[in-house]
Amino acid sequence: MLPVSWRRRSTVPQIEVGRREKVLAVTTAADGAVVAGTRDAFYLARDGETRRVPWEQVEAAGWDRDTDTFQLSEVGSWGEQRPVHTASLADPGRLLELVHERVTASIVLQRHVPVAHRRGLRVIARRAPSGEGGVHWVYEYDEGVDPDDPAVRAAAREALELARRDVGLP
Repeated sequence: MLPVSWRRRSTVPQIEVGRREKVLAVTTAADGAVVAGTRDAFYLARDGETRRVPWEQVEAAGWDRDTDTFQLSEVGSWGEQRPVHTASLADPGRLLELVHERVTASIVLQRHVPVAHRRGLRVIARRAPSGEGGVHWVYEYDEGVDPDDPAVRAAAREALELARRDVGLP
């Protein structure tokens, strides 16, 4: 064992996470924000505030290698702006791998339903990767598809009923 004067201090950034959660990947952004992931959620701590986004509420995430920019957007409601979180990460470490794995684990079913030729909507069933909680159903509409169109609404209802039966839910 090295003398105390030779021990290296930990450079792993610290972040508070939920009870019974353990940080699986963590890194620091260029602005000092801490970006982390647990089995259950994505965390972003910046300016004294910590944002927790459960994996089943992540709509999309990606990293631009050219600009070192990580971006994560939350599931939103049609016609409303989705919350988007960005961070400049010189070294994303295991975070990108964890985000991909956890978001994928939250998807129970994803099915594209054509409405007009190739355009249509997706019926998506998601739940917490831990299996806790219920299944959340969402629609995602292709560009140019109007969710207020009666034909689109009928197709969405029919697709949801079929998907629920396929998954074994009433």
